[in-house]
Amino acid sequence: MKTEDKANKEDLAKHLASSWEKGEGVQPVTELTPNLSIEEAYQVQLQTVEENIKNGQRITGKKIGLTSKAMQEKLGVSEPDYGHLLDDMAVGNGETIASKRVLQPMVEGEIAFILKKDLVGPDVTTLDVLQATDAVVPALEIVDSRIKDWKITLPDTIADNASSGLYVLGEQPKKLADIDLKQMGMALFKNDELQNTGVGAAAMDDPAKCVAWLANKLAAYDIRLKAGEVILSGALSAAIEGKPGDTFRAKFADLGTVHVSFEE
Repeated sequence: MKTEDKANKEDLAKHLASSWEKGEGVQPVTELTPNLSIEEAYQVQLQTVEENIKNGQRITGKKIGLTSKAMQEKLGVSEPDYGHLLDDMAVGNGETIASKRVLQPMVEGEIAFILKKDLVGPDVTTLDVLQATDAVVPALEIVDSRIKDWKITLPDTIADNASSGLYVLGEQPKKLADIDLKQMGMALFKNDELQNTGVGAAAMDDPAKCVAWLANKLAAYDIRLKAGEVILSGALSAAIEGKPGDTFRAKFADLGTVHVSFEE
């Protein structure tokens, strides 16, 4: 990027980070930089990740967003996006999330891949993903936005680390040989009331296909998916708003249950 673009990248990353100091969402980055490109938005995301690493955090994996046709159409795009997972985003299964850890959270049920081998694009196939996967576990992703009222465009959410917030993993990993990813059913409950249902095929027809897309996309940034990383493969149904005192539970066929609560 040009020198002036680099300064802009740092300024935009600081702007998003300032939401935590204010305790509320901030102005969309695309209002500050109307012509922000997708490439530049990813550079803002990487700037934020680099700053977090400097502050002692470590990357634990990646998340894939916008895997459903409905969400792609809503933002006028034809492919997913991605963000980074960091160790301070992990929440234990059944734990309560402190209010200071979220701004405007929404909850999704997903299938998480745990890798045993590196995946390096640009020619990764779905079969490569299956061979590189150690196990899968049920997951809840708490998506969150540093941008006020979720008034986001695609560059906004990409710059904001794909609206990553927190994530919760189930405790009983399953080998791929024991399950059918595409037909994996999921039911998402809020305060014990069913909110929606989904199936593995809702994520680009196959969650493993999502992971292959990610590995190939990352090749453009010279980033690889590493053994031991967690990959959140995409929401199986619509995200549900989380408020103080709410409890969420996702029940997956053959994978078990994962649940989390928000502090009152």
